[in-house]
Amino acid sequence: MPIKSGRLDRMTTSFTLTFDCAAPGRMAAFWCEALGYVPAGPPAGFDSWEQWLRAFAVPEEEWDDGAAIEDPSGTGPRISFLKVPEPKTAKNRVHLDVQAGGGRAVPWETRWPRVRATADRLIAAGATVLTEAELDGHLDHIVLADPEGNEFCVV
Repeated sequence: MPIKSGRLDRMTTSFTLTFDCAAPGRMAAFWCEALGYVPAGPPAGFDSWEQWLRAFAVPEEEWDDGAAIEDPSGTGPRISFLKVPEPKTAKNRVHLDVQAGGGRAVPWETRWPRVRATADRLIAAGATVLTEAELDGHLDHIVLADPEGNEFCVV
């Protein structure tokens, strides 16, 4: 449905969220675990990524320079990981919130164990804890860093 914005009717625009990183395959695997995503399939008309890479004459030494994952239901955005030479140097200006607890309308006694269990699973997959944050006297969310240091929250 068009969204009224000023004088124009606008439709939403699809997008891909892209992470710059040192190890695209490792990052794709981590975020598949975090979000329940799956590795992205090859473009239409190709049976495999190898077939696509060969069709476009991508040198084999560059085949691991990118990776992509997607929501198996098709509703969430595609996420890409692109190899870059420089390391992460500052705090993210954008981060993901992994919505594990069910929202703040869910009682804390139900929500917090979900948040903790998800954080523990992601720590086992390579995340590190940066902080545990409180709201209204209760632990509310956990700030983690993915394997390359990108901050995200489990809420």
